[in-house]
Amino acid sequence: MSRPLPPGLVIAATHSGAGKTTLTLGILAALRARGVNVAPFKCGPDYIDPAFHAAAAGRASFNLDSWAMTEPRLAAQLAQAAGADLALAEGVMGLFDGVAQPGATGTGASADIAALTGWPVVLVLDVSGQAQTAAALARGMAAHRPGVHLAGVVLNRVAGARHEALVRSAMDEAEIPVLGVMPREKSLGLPERHLGLVQAGEHATLDAHLERLGAFAAQHLDLDALLAAARPTLAPPQTPPHTPPRPQAPGGRIALARDTAFSFIYPHLLAEWRAAGAEILPFSPLADEAPDPDADLVWLPGGYPELHAGRLAAAETFRAGMTEIARTRPVHGECGGYMVLGAGLIDKDGTRHRMLGLLGLETSFAQRRLHLGYRRAELHAPLPGHAAGRALLGHEFHYATILSQPDPALARVTDANGAETPETGSRRGQVTGSFFHLIAEAP
Repeated sequence: MSRPLPPGLVIAATHSGAGKTTLTLGILAALRARGVNVAPFKCGPDYIDPAFHAAAAGRASFNLDSWAMTEPRLAAQLAQAAGADLALAEGVMGLFDGVAQPGATGTGASADIAALTGWPVVLVLDVSGQAQTAAALARGMAAHRPGVHLAGVVLNRVAGARHEALVRSAMDEAEIPVLGVMPREKSLGLPERHLGLVQAGEHATLDAHLERLGAFAAQHLDLDALLAAARPTLAPPQTPPHTPPRPQAPGGRIALARDTAFSFIYPHLLAEWRAAGAEILPFSPLADEAPDPDADLVWLPGGYPELHAGRLAAAETFRAGMTEIARTRPVHGECGGYMVLGAGLIDKDGTRHRMLGLLGLETSFAQRRLHLGYRRAELHAPLPGHAAGRALLGHEFHYATILSQPDPALARVTDANGAETPETGSRRGQVTGSFFHLIAEAP
């Protein structure tokens, strides 16, 4: 018998940078300290925030993506919360922000997940530079979309008692509950770099920082009111023509690069691979480790190879092991992994570093340019676990410039509006790579 799903909440905001991640981590840490078992989620495509969620909650955080995931796949993701006391999903960008053209179940907006699950929204409002206007903004957000229920607001970056009183009185008049008031506190922020927050695994004092966040949340939020605001989870309907996702793995023994240069792989993919009977064999290129010579294939995830290009160029054991496996078995790289499979990588200072040379790709960070958005890839050739002709859904997020991409294209890649992109990926023999991060096969 399957365990019941817990009630849930969505932490959302009017825009990026309003304080969603700080609030989410504070709630996770504070409730964990109280003995509440919280299952964390992240709306949309993101690797970095879920790693912080996992550290704060003590359990893995899974993505809920309405553009790339069908309803049965979302239901499978939600099942990861079974047995928890509360499900807590951190939103992406503003509550209603998504792409123009819907995907599998929606536009990728946090509001899609709130409507699909029935979870009320806790709206983080950055009230710096405003007072009563915040209530008008919250009222508009509450009424904007039927099926999305606003549980209340958390006022962030409040300047002082007078500022709080002005905003509270307006919220009371608008009949919008205030679930917490957080003063300005710069010391609680987390360091950032070009793809977002510095990764959780790179923080030597992360546990202490999360403890401070939890104490801050316990002091400034009404945790009991937050728990009471959660509503039961409405599992997405399992109706034709959708079918539950079939667990699949690209091979029986998968050598997976895992360190601070190669950390971007979704927990749901690893869970599916293991459910299909695969054995994951982690190794660290930064430690100059070679993949297991008995592996059926090698998978290099994305991450930050550009920050470690010199060490990777000097990792001769890693290079030799990769070259040997590529002679007879599949090798695939995503984004950062793709760049490492290439011939060379130029760092931000203009220095070229020799990469593995299993593909001809040359990339540069000397002149950064943002590439961001959902992607659909129609495969010209197979990549591990996915046959030629299949369509894959995922996303792209990097600042690399392609200087040369001489090998045949791996796929026809389009954005969320159907426009073709030049980042087609590459293939050479059984070696494949793409800037495209896989989320799921298209239905």
